[in-house]
Amino acid sequence: MKRLYISHRLRGLAVAMALVPAAAMIFSSCSDFLEIEPRNEIILEKFWTEKADVDGIVAGCYSSLQSEACIRRMIIWGEARSENISPGLNSDQDRDLLNLLNENIKATNSYTTWVDFYSIINRCNTVLKYAPGVASIDPGYTESELNATISEMVALRSLCYFYLIRTFRDVPYTTVAYTDDDQEMALPATPFDQVLDSIINDLESVKSLAVRRYPTTDPEYQTGRITQDAIHAMLCEMYLWKQDYDHCIEYADLVIESKKKLAEELLHSNTGSGRGRTGSASDINFERTNGYPLLNGMIGTNEFGNTFNYMFSGDEYIERASQEVIFQLIFNDNSAGRGMLANKAISTLYGNETNARGHMAPSDIIAEDVEKTSGRYIFEDKNKKMDARMYENCVYGNSESSIAKFVYKTMDITSTTPDKVPTLDYRGRWTADQTGANWIIYRLSDIMLLKAEALTQKLHEGSDQATIDYNTPILEQAFSLVNAVNKRSVCQTNLTDTLVASDYLTKQQMDNLVFRERQRELMFEGKRWYDLVRHARRDGNTSFLSQAALRKVTTGSSLIAVKLQKMDAIYWPINNEEMKVNPNLRQNPAFASGENESYK
Repeated sequence: MKRLYISHRLRGLAVAMALVPAAAMIFSSCSDFLEIEPRNEIILEKFWTEKADVDGIVAGCYSSLQSEACIRRMIIWGEARSENISPGLNSDQDRDLLNLLNENIKATNSYTTWVDFYSIINRCNTVLKYAPGVASIDPGYTESELNATISEMVALRSLCYFYLIRTFRDVPYTTVAYTDDDQEMALPATPFDQVLDSIINDLESVKSLAVRRYPTTDPEYQTGRITQDAIHAMLCEMYLWKQDYDHCIEYADLVIESKKKLAEELLHSNTGSGRGRTGSASDINFERTNGYPLLNGMIGTNEFGNTFNYMFSGDEYIERASQEVIFQLIFNDNSAGRGMLANKAISTLYGNETNARGHMAPSDIIAEDVEKTSGRYIFEDKNKKMDARMYENCVYGNSESSIAKFVYKTMDITSTTPDKVPTLDYRGRWTADQTGANWIIYRLSDIMLLKAEALTQKLHEGSDQATIDYNTPILEQAFSLVNAVNKRSVCQTNLTDTLVASDYLTKQQMDNLVFRERQRELMFEGKRWYDLVRHARRDGNTSFLSQAALRKVTTGSSLIAVKLQKMDAIYWPINNEEMKVNPNLRQNPAFASGENESYK
C-alpha cells in the first residue's frame, strides 16, 4: 500500500509537468515518467536546467489550484455546511453532496479527500527545492525572479495548508519535496496551531520577496498571481485565526493603504486604454465608503450593480476590479480561449445558461429576508429592501431561488422607491462549458471586515467609564469599516437610511454586526463555514455555529444539533482511503471509524 500511495503522489507531479509544452516534451505521459530510472535523477539532470522549466511548473501549480476538484472543495468546504446553502436542482445526482448538505457526513464521502491540495503542496516544495539550482546555471534567471518564485510557491503552499487545517483541523505537514519512492510519506497529523504557526512564519520570511505590482500590460497577473498584497491578506486572516489581533490589524492596514494608492492612480488614469481599463472616476467614491477605496456600487442616478459587474463578470473589467480584488483564480471567458480553463465547478454547483439553479441553492432563510418587513436574519431592517446584495447574491423566483453571484455575467438594479424590491435586470448566464467567472480568494471588503472583527475582539466587557473610554475609539473604527462596506451596497443615490453607530455599543452587538456583514457581503464565496468555525474556536463551544447551521434545517434538527455540540464535529473526517494508506493518521473522533457518524 505504501508504494501505491507514493506512486499516486508522483503521478500528480508528472501531471503538473505535463501541463506546459516544455514539460510535455520531456514527460509524454505519467507512465513514461514512472518507468524511467532513476526517478530522482531525471528531474535534476534532464529537466531543471533553465528558467522556462521553473516557469512551467509554477504555471502548473496555479492551474492545479484552478482544477474543478480544488474549486469544488473551496466552495463545498467553505459554504455547504452553513445556513447559506440548501440542495438545488438535480442535487440527487451527486449523493455525496446531498449527504453533506443534510449534515450526513461519512469518511467515505468523496469531498473528504485532500489529495488535490497535497499534490499542489508537493509541486510547490519541488520548485522550492530545485529553482535555486536552476538560477545558479541559467544567467537569464535573475535573483529577483528567483525570489518572486520562492514567494509564490511558499504562499501557494501556505494557502493550501490553510484550507486543509480550517477544514480538517490536524493534518500531515511537510515542506519536503517527495520525488522518489525511497522517501517516507506516511506522516502523522500535525496539530492545527503548529501548522498555523509554521505557515505564518513561512509567509513572514518571504513577504518582502514578492512582486509588489505587475505591469499594466499583464492585468491578469496583478490579481491572478501572488503579490505582496496577497501575502499580506493571507497573514491578516491567519493572524486572526491565531487570535493575534494586533498583527491582523497591521496587515489589514497594509492592504488597505496599498489599495488606496492604486485607487488614486486609477482615478487619475480615468478611462485609459487596453483591456480592463474601461471605467471612469465615477467608479470611486471615497465619501460614500468612509474614505476606503472600495469600488463604487452606483452606475448612475438610481442605478446600481457596478460592484457585481466589475468583480463577478469575468475579466472584461479586470484592471478596474484590481482596485478591490487582491487574489483570484482567473478562468476563461472567451470562447476562442487564451489557454485558460473554464470554471466548471461554478457551472455545476451554482448554475449556468442551461440550468439557472445548480446542485446548490440559497437556503430559504435568505429568500425570507426579502419577503420580511422586519426581523430579518441576514439583511438589516434599516436598509429595508435597498441592499443591492439581496439581488446580487440571489435571484428570487415564484417557487424557488437560485444563486446569481458568479452565474450571471452582468446585472443592473434600478431603485427609486424605498422598501420595495427594485427593478432588476440580470443579463446572461455563463454557458455550461464556458463559465468564465473568476474565483475570488481575497478582496478588499473581506480584509476590511477581518480588521473589524479583530478590533471587536480587543473590546473590553463592562459599562464603567474607564471601559467606555477604552472601547469608544475601537468601536468607532470597527463601525466605520463595516458601515463603509454596507453603504457601498445601499441602493440610494443620496443616503438617508443606513447603519446607525448608536445601535452597536457593546462587544456582542458589534461582533454580531461584523458577522452579519461578512455573511451578506461574502455570501457564496467560500467563507461562511470557516467564519463559523473561527467563531466556535474563539468561543470554545459550538453554540453560535450550531444556531446558525440549524436555521436552514426543517427535518432532523434535533439529531444534527446533538452532532454539532461537539467541537470535533465542526471539522471534517479524514477520508477512509487516506486512513488505509497512512497508518499514522487518526480519525476525527466525531466520526468514529469513519463508517458512521457516531461518537466513540
